[in-house]
Amino acid sequence: MDVNQVLEATLAADAATRTQAETQLTQAAEADFQGYLTTLSRELANEQASPQVRMAAGLALKNSFTARDYVRLKEVQNRWETQIDPSVKTQVKDYALQTLSSSDNRAGLSAAQFIASIAAIELPREQWPQLMGILVENVGSGNPRTKQSSLTTIGFICESEDQDLRDSLAAHSNAILTAVVQGARKEEPNNDIRNAAITALGDSLEFVRTNFENEGERNYIMQVICEATQADDNRIQQGAYGCLNRIMALYYEKMRFYMEKALFGLTIQGMKNDEEDVAKLAVEFWCTVCEEEISIEDDNSQAEGTESLRPYFNFARVATQEVVPVLLELLAKQDEDAAEDEYNVSRAAYQCVQLWAQAVGSNTVAPVLSFVEANLRSDDWHYRDAAVSAFGAIMEGPDEKVLEPLVKQALPVLINMMNDSSVHVKDSAAYALGRVCEAVPDAIDPSNHLQPLISALFTGLSSHPRMASSCCWALMNLADRFAGEPGHPTNALSQHFQASVQHLLQVTESTQDNQLRTAAYEVLNAFVTNAANDSVAMVASLSDVVIERLHKTIPMQQQVVSVEDRLTLQEIQTSLTSVVIAIIQRLEKEVMPRADGIMQLLLSLLQSLGPKSSVPDTVFAAIGALASAMEGDFEKYMQAFSPFLINALNSQDEPQLCAIAIGLVSDITRALESKVQPFCDSFMNSLLNNLRSTSLGNQFKPAILQCFGDIAQAIGGQFETYLSVVGQVLQQAAGISAQGENVGSFEMLDYIVSLREGIVDAWSGIINALRAGNNTNLLQPYIESIFQLLQTVYQDPNRTEALLRSSMGVIGDISEAFPSGEYSQYFKNEWLTNMARDTRANKEFSPRTQDTARWAREQIKRQSGKAQKPRHFVQPQRFLPPVFPGV
Repeated sequence: MDVNQVLEATLAADAATRTQAETQLTQAAEADFQGYLTTLSRELANEQASPQVRMAAGLALKNSFTARDYVRLKEVQNRWETQIDPSVKTQVKDYALQTLSSSDNRAGLSAAQFIASIAAIELPREQWPQLMGILVENVGSGNPRTKQSSLTTIGFICESEDQDLRDSLAAHSNAILTAVVQGARKEEPNNDIRNAAITALGDSLEFVRTNFENEGERNYIMQVICEATQADDNRIQQGAYGCLNRIMALYYEKMRFYMEKALFGLTIQGMKNDEEDVAKLAVEFWCTVCEEEISIEDDNSQAEGTESLRPYFNFARVATQEVVPVLLELLAKQDEDAAEDEYNVSRAAYQCVQLWAQAVGSNTVAPVLSFVEANLRSDDWHYRDAAVSAFGAIMEGPDEKVLEPLVKQALPVLINMMNDSSVHVKDSAAYALGRVCEAVPDAIDPSNHLQPLISALFTGLSSHPRMASSCCWALMNLADRFAGEPGHPTNALSQHFQASVQHLLQVTESTQDNQLRTAAYEVLNAFVTNAANDSVAMVASLSDVVIERLHKTIPMQQQVVSVEDRLTLQEIQTSLTSVVIAIIQRLEKEVMPRADGIMQLLLSLLQSLGPKSSVPDTVFAAIGALASAMEGDFEKYMQAFSPFLINALNSQDEPQLCAIAIGLVSDITRALESKVQPFCDSFMNSLLNNLRSTSLGNQFKPAILQCFGDIAQAIGGQFETYLSVVGQVLQQAAGISAQGENVGSFEMLDYIVSLREGIVDAWSGIINALRAGNNTNLLQPYIESIFQLLQTVYQDPNRTEALLRSSMGVIGDISEAFPSGEYSQYFKNEWLTNMARDTRANKEFSPRTQDTARWAREQIKRQSGKAQKPRHFVQPQRFLPPVFPGV
């Protein structure tokens, strides 16, 4: 194999050539991994090799030790640890370090990436201790290429998401700071080096907390960064403002001195910079200030009366008169041709004004109002748009009593702005009206404002695709805010309901714009959901139209040719089915006369859909809604529907569909209660198979366990058939905890809490089922493990309110299942009393949780006063061998 040819081919434009070359590299790595690394690292360091070959070699080396999947990452990192001789490791690392001095900048960049991937393996294990010293020395005395590449290497190391590496970097903070601050100083004449240094400094700030605590070191770091904001290179200015942004988020409590002396002025100057990327970062600095102060106020309000209050300096409030006018001017820097999702300085300023209003409250109103009054009728659409946007931005934060009279005065003007000659202004007016409906709905007088408001939004909806999302969002907010109490005879929307529905049906039927059609159907859902009782008859009539439209889409399956057409059809079917869901949920029992037709349509739709379609997800949700509305009467559809449900449960290659099917089993079980029993064998087999599956993620397991509880609750004593296997599964699941590399992983901690919620909910259903069937003696083998789980929950600082509430419920369930005190000794544990007391006393918990804890406490007291009764052990029947894959 000619290594150079293969490496060049990995960068080929032709996909087949590229794939063949990548396969050859993979085979070479599998045949002789040590030789593979040595050969590639030699080519990376070879100054005679072409730049493409060196870059490809570095990329292949990096990819040998990186992976997006956590498990795969640990596998490839372990390969370096266990399969490579120390002498080969040293040689490979030396080649990479040598390449940092290359005259080829791309080779140096590739080497930096590879070194960072090895550092992620070795630094956490306290290996390669000389690395940081070498990089610092390179920055201090190397040639310009060496300095730049070494600083880039430090940046790559510090920006790594590998948690083990991040945890280890604090021990190297002095070396990191020495290098990056030296390179970032204004005395550094090479802007490429200075840019690499300021970038690395931004990435390292999280790991230098010890240095930042030292006033002298902190002053010097801040001086270097502030001087960098004045550099003549925009890249360095961006990096400097990025550093200030990060510092404010990490070290707010240290910023008072620097805000007073420099940062107010520097950031205002930055916001006025003609280079948009610099101005955006300066704006984002103030976004961070506001976010931090909002967070601090929230934390301090919860810690009131304690000594753990966080320092709070009111930076935003003090700067309001200087900064807000600059932000408002930036609102007028819209780019007429910008895409809707493009983040520019105008949108950054809008975000900042929103946050300012939330952080400062009513003090934001005066400068914004002055700007609005001065520019609302400007000849320049940029300023009209900025004025409308600014008014909408302050709808959350200021006191409603301050906003209400302003909104009442402004509403006619805003509604009139929906007729502006500029589509940008009309779109901003629609969005501002949506903000009003969301945040200050009491300022809208239904008798005076609702008709023109709804008319203006519907006109805007049809007038331009750009306005579709803003108008639809405003209409949905309006529907939500004027719905009144559920089940109320009438509401403010009632007199507008029929016309609104007709308009939405017309828009969805006539438009060819997929985005507009989907958004309009979402608005229709909102109006249906919030319909008062006097509009229910119109909702029922609407169902006929929607069902007819959905029925017409079924034969279209055979007419679809292109992928684009198929996606459009699926989007239409999903939207229509979502309206069916809203109709069913609003009609509730009144859907019964139409239920047969709806169910037949949904079954036909399922029958017609091809593999990998996204539509069944929504169809299953509609069937779940129908089951919940019909309850036991849904049984007549189960014979026809259950094959679709079982098939979806077994679709482990379509995780989303499988997840929905698991939830649907719970919905149907709760609806049918004991009538579900004939289908339970199939359900249980599929659910247990999913627990064993290695292709389904951990996130499915809690829902499956909760499903066991729902099935038990539904079929009562008949659950005895499944108790042995489910009991062992629950015991096995209760033993899972974060271990080894998973300790401290937030994802793992969330999973364990969710898993325990599923276990506890399952036991609750099982206990009540066996109690209903007078078979509580079958619980004997599991009681001790249930209390062990409850103790584990109590001792876990990550427990949630939901988990504690479920735990309180199980304590009470066990007590009521054994009123004679057969297991009273478990209720006498002090930790159990403390658990119930702490849960009941927690003022942050909902009344529902507190009431459940109060009930559990009463049961504990009752059981604690009883003597233990003799028990008769019954061996439960076995159903299937339990398997619960470990983590």
